[in-house]
Amino acid sequence: MSFVFVNGVLSGATDDPNRLIKDLIEDRREGKIPKEVNVRFRKDTDSVMINSDSGRLLRALIVVKNGKPLVTKEDVQLLSEGHVTWQDLIDKGKIEYLDADEEELAYTALTEEELTPSHTHLEITPLSVFGTQASLLPFINHSNAHRNVTAVKSVQQGVGVYSTNYLIRHDNESMIAIDQQFPIVKTEMYENENFKSHLSGQNIVVAVLSYLGYNMDDAIIINKSSVERGLLRAMFFRPYKVEDLKYVGGQSDLITIPDKDVAGYRSEDSYKYLDEDAIAAINSHVNDGDVLIGRISPPRFVSSIDKFRLGVQKQVESSIECRTGESGIVENVFVTSTSEGNKYVSLKIRQDRPVEIGDIFGPRSGQKGVVGMLLNQEDMPFTYSGIVPDLIFSPYSIPSRMSMSYLLELIGGKVGALGGRHVDGTSFTGETEESLRQELMKYGFRENGVETMYNGITGEEMKVRIFVGDMTYIRLKHFVEYKIQWRARGPIQLLNRQPTEGKSKRGGLRLGEMEKDCFVAYGTALALKERFDSDKVTIPVCSKCGMVAVYNVKKKTGYCPIDGEDAQIKLIEVSASFKILLDELKSVGIYPKMVLGSKV
Repeated sequence: MSFVFVNGVLSGATDDPNRLIKDLIEDRREGKIPKEVNVRFRKDTDSVMINSDSGRLLRALIVVKNGKPLVTKEDVQLLSEGHVTWQDLIDKGKIEYLDADEEELAYTALTEEELTPSHTHLEITPLSVFGTQASLLPFINHSNAHRNVTAVKSVQQGVGVYSTNYLIRHDNESMIAIDQQFPIVKTEMYENENFKSHLSGQNIVVAVLSYLGYNMDDAIIINKSSVERGLLRAMFFRPYKVEDLKYVGGQSDLITIPDKDVAGYRSEDSYKYLDEDAIAAINSHVNDGDVLIGRISPPRFVSSIDKFRLGVQKQVESSIECRTGESGIVENVFVTSTSEGNKYVSLKIRQDRPVEIGDIFGPRSGQKGVVGMLLNQEDMPFTYSGIVPDLIFSPYSIPSRMSMSYLLELIGGKVGALGGRHVDGTSFTGETEESLRQELMKYGFRENGVETMYNGITGEEMKVRIFVGDMTYIRLKHFVEYKIQWRARGPIQLLNRQPTEGKSKRGGLRLGEMEKDCFVAYGTALALKERFDSDKVTIPVCSKCGMVAVYNVKKKTGYCPIDGEDAQIKLIEVSASFKILLDELKSVGIYPKMVLGSKV
């Protein structure tokens, strides 16, 4: 006796579960029950699971009987001509939807050539095991599954042309890649999804070798001359937005060039790019600290007594300035009004972003790397025919990650460049490795893709042949210009006197527990003390009662509020946070006594 569950609820029992499952599947194919009903027999619990609830993921498969698919070539022809619809094939029971449970009972073949009498279903296309984005990656059926997941994420982070009207859009932190190219090695999905209108990446020459030590691990070496010719160049846009807000009592902001009597007035040099409308002129080259939109605001958080004393209300400077560490050119300005009738200004800055050391690039196989060196073309290795690679990739990244799609794309790109054609790298159905090798031999190259190369610095022939080919590389959105942060000195917080947090506030770099352990392990005691002295304060302490005393710096004398002037006062160094703790303990009536000892 097997229990029957419908959508997880016990609904009955059956003596012949296999017969029940077979009848339900036949009734579904004949249209007697809804097409979305799925069934599964679980041997571990001896139960039949029937699912018809919403929210399940269903996958379309071709029904197979006696080793033959029910969808024939005639059906495909009629479907392409429009005489038959997709729904017609479903209604006839030739295609059905399975959920994750019923797929456990199915024996599915990837291609029609693999069909045997024991198969129950056939994939509509082998690409259906991948998503839309994974289908854009060439030869990924030859790579590790985990690396393919990384490759999909890498492509998602690629910089391309996200919209054709990007010049007039004011999106937050938008990036545009210049001179994008259609990949030499493509897949069927590029044509199906019309990917030509959303390109990302360029076709470049790649050599796989270790060179000068600057491409260890995931680092890559890029030809500096290629960068100067515009290789993988990008632009970065950042909008600055401001609105004339209205406050209670009839007060409001005002977009204007502040007068010198306004509180918080900057220098005249800060307002030099502003036009008469208090907005920076288009095509102005602005730098860190330059005012982009002039604005004054009414003083807030001021009591009524202070307003009475001031007599005439004084305005406060609240202009919008260029961010810390950034510069660029004013691309365009957008002026309008909000639904409340407030003036609204949006100004967009354009920044040129050529390739620099620290930027991240990646192919479509998940082998992303950081630029370790920009090398002059005369120092780059070259082939016997004079080809200088645009990028040098480390060979040690291949064996551990098993990304064979990287090597296949290199060979396919080389074949496509020599033959002047696109190579089909569609997974399972694309061109095979053997055919690419044979075609490469027809062009006079070695079938394994290696070539004789010469050292660009010494001119000597390298002792081993180097794997060289063409492939598509994509620039990722992680620009080192907007991630790098440093500080020698800067602002501190008023409360605890520690450095401010965040790059935009010129903040410091946090030294955590593990970083502290590294300092200790290397024995850099003085460096560690310097880092921990960022909020150092010197406080006088009474040697007798252990309380914080009072100290006169000019007279170099002190006294204790408890023990008087006769008490011995010692100056000790503590952190500002510890001093705050002492004050808070005293505020709640706790006596924080400090016991002083010798430094030795």
